[in-house]
Amino acid sequence: MFLISLFPFLVFCKCLLVNMLKGNTSLYHTSLCDTNLCDCYFITIFAVVRQAKTVIVMCKKFVYGVAVSDYNFIGREVETKRLMNNFRGGINTILMSPRRLGKTSLVMRVCEKLKSEDIITIYIDIFGCKSEYDFYNRLTSEVLKQTASKQSMWLEEAKEFLYRLTPKISFSPEPNSDFAISLGITPKTHTPEEILEMVEKIAIKRGKQIVVCIDEFQQIGEMTDSKHVQARLRSVWQHQKHVSYCLFGSKHHLMSSIFLHRSMPFYQFGDLIVLDKIPSAEWVEYIVSHFADGKRTISPALAEEICNFTDNYSAYVQQLSWLVYTQKEEGETVVETDIKQATDDLLATNEVLFMQMVEPLSEYQLNFLRALCSGVTKDFGLAKIREKYQLGSYSNINRLQNALLERDLIEKRGTELAITDPVFAKWFQRKMMF
Repeated sequence: MFLISLFPFLVFCKCLLVNMLKGNTSLYHTSLCDTNLCDCYFITIFAVVRQAKTVIVMCKKFVYGVAVSDYNFIGREVETKRLMNNFRGGINTILMSPRRLGKTSLVMRVCEKLKSEDIITIYIDIFGCKSEYDFYNRLTSEVLKQTASKQSMWLEEAKEFLYRLTPKISFSPEPNSDFAISLGITPKTHTPEEILEMVEKIAIKRGKQIVVCIDEFQQIGEMTDSKHVQARLRSVWQHQKHVSYCLFGSKHHLMSSIFLHRSMPFYQFGDLIVLDKIPSAEWVEYIVSHFADGKRTISPALAEEICNFTDNYSAYVQQLSWLVYTQKEEGETVVETDIKQATDDLLATNEVLFMQMVEPLSEYQLNFLRALCSGVTKDFGLAKIREKYQLGSYSNINRLQNALLERDLIEKRGTELAITDPVFAKWFQRKMMF
């Protein structure tokens, strides 16, 4: 560990010396092309950190906020089989559900299961991508890194598939900040088609099928000139014979607008899989057994209370179970008051996030949520409902509804509306009602 901790300083010194000899005196911009040692170091460190995180996660009885696997993964047998068959068959897949139901965990589980087969799976999170070329840079770097024959050589191999790359590493002046890699891809250096066709070239070169899994794909829908960007992506992707795509995201409303509207380029792009909530019976068995593994006892009835409070939303079930679990020592049994305390803790833990969600809302929008929390699910335009909940004029109703849908705070369930996040709804009832 001492050598690992010392190595960053030595690597940085070497990079800096090499660049100073070349006339580059910047402390924060160092060309990665100048030394393979930097590549080896950072890739090695990331691998070590990733492995360490995996070990830590695996030791926990309940995991939330990150993708889960193995011991902490529950159910989804049917969806897992379907997704694996799609990946093997080169079928494009769209995975949809409200957030916190385990889409990322499911995809990463399937990717892990396929490691032993002659298929390369690539996972890419594009949450931070704000523009078309942000996406192209993220796509390119992750594809090249995850398909390299040797991880330490991915930058060198990149030149075989994409010309005119000028990769740079940027160090932030902030002491605790990470570094960033930029491949220098801009409209002046590369066309969208060059980038998008790169994956197919790699697949042919490697002689393998590639599946590109893109998380937070709704970011594409928020980009400037989004429909044209989507059209460019589909026009290339639909003709690729050695690459397929799994597209999923956390904003249900945006994902629906991209994939479910006939006028949109990605309409009927692939197999649409809609994830439902995992049934209570499966969760109860999971919770009881995990408590038992930790030498603690919880009754099926109290485990079901955890499910009821969280409406079976996977991430919240895990979080609330963990909060209950940490209240007890080995040999102890969970009682009703433990559940009550844990639910209070869950709401308190998420309060900062929930406050951020309501701060930008107008009073009319807040009143619309108050109506939903009071049991109103439709007919918001009726005079008595508008008057009771102070929703404004009849013409204001559609604006309120659309604004809250776009923020993913509410969702349509058939002919009715509901608050998307069940725990947020409970917090709102406690904190924001009249």
